[in-house]
This record gives sequence, C-alpha cells and structure tokens, in this order.
Amino acid sequence: VVYDHGPGALAGRLWWLLRAIGHRQVQLLDGGLQAWKAAGGELEVASEPSGAADSSLVAAAEFGDWPGWLDNQALSAGLASGQWRLLDAREAARYRGEIEPIDPIAGHIPGALNRPFSDNLDASGCFKPPGQLRDEFVELLGEYALTPERVVHQCGSGVTACHNLLAMEVAGLHGSKLHAPSWSGWIAEGREFATGQAAG
Repeated sequence: VVYDHGPGALAGRLWWLLRAIGHRQVQLLDGGLQAWKAAGGELEVASEPSGAADSSLVAAAEFGDWPGWLDNQALSAGLASGQWRLLDAREAARYRGEIEPIDPIAGHIPGALNRPFSDNLDASGCFKPPGQLRDEFVELLGEYALTPERVVHQCGSGVTACHNLLAMEVAGLHGSKLHAPSWSGWIAEGREFATGQAAG
C-alpha cells in the first residue's frame, strides 16, 4: 500500500513505477495520510523504518520492455496516425501556456486534451466514485473511452499523469499508458508545441 500526504499525486507515481517493474499487488491509500488521520488512524514517529532491514525491490520485468509507457518517438507517430489520444494532467494555465514555472517553454503537445489531475478528486481529497470518474472520462475522450489502451497520459515530468492513469483504472477504463518523458522531455528535443485551448 502506497500513500503520500494527499492528494495522491506522488503515491500515484510510485504505484505506477512498482507496477512497471512487475509488482502487480499494489494499492493506493485513498486520500493519503490526511484521510488516515481524519479517520482516527494511528501514527508512528520513528527515525528508522520498522520491519526488515533489506527493503530492496527486485524487478520482475525489464522496464524498457513494458508496454505501459511511450517515448517521444512512439507518441509522435501514434498521434499522427490517430492511434493515441493524449491527456495532459497539468493545471489549465500551464496547459494553455499562460504560465510555466519549471520548463523553458510554455504550452502543450499538439493534439493533447487537458484534464488536471485534481479533477479526479472530491472535496475531501479522495477519488470521486468510479461511476462519476468513468462518466467524466467518457465525456472527455469520446470514442477513445471504448479502447482505453489507446489513451496516453502526460504532465510536466510524468508524475501527476500517473494520477489520471490510476483514475481511469478506478473508473474501470483499463490499460491506458504513460508518456514517460512528458512535457519536459518533449520540448527538450525541440519538438513542436501549441498554446491556448485545444479544439477537442
């Protein structure tokens, strides 16, 4: 079980990484530490983790051979052919290119739709119900929701995109993929970009 302080963006990345190297029995604590404390869960203060001293993980599959992620070349080719539908998990202002606090270029990958990862959460910071998430993704993705394995997620660096990927899994839309380089890796290669709101 993985968690963070909430709302699950960092824990979602760890969930994806563990699955990427072959560990399939991975769960995320909905709402994270904040929800745990709100539910009266106990906390432990320790300088060292309890349990076994050896916390190393052994990969069950080579990361590069895992079909759950795409590099820039594969994404570009798939977007051109219509194979992929790309979702950008960054906040709307970054997606539109109005602000960019991290990378030297502001904007988004041409053809990407915007779904800020925070849209997956309710007012308490937990995931919305599966049915509601499904309805929202279906409305956004259209026909691509019928083949969720053709959906690819990205963000700034590939972290919050995992939250959208996990939300689709929660919604019963299985098999979507991660654009691992995300925006930072895309523009680092000098690839074309767009600003403003996508036409859909």
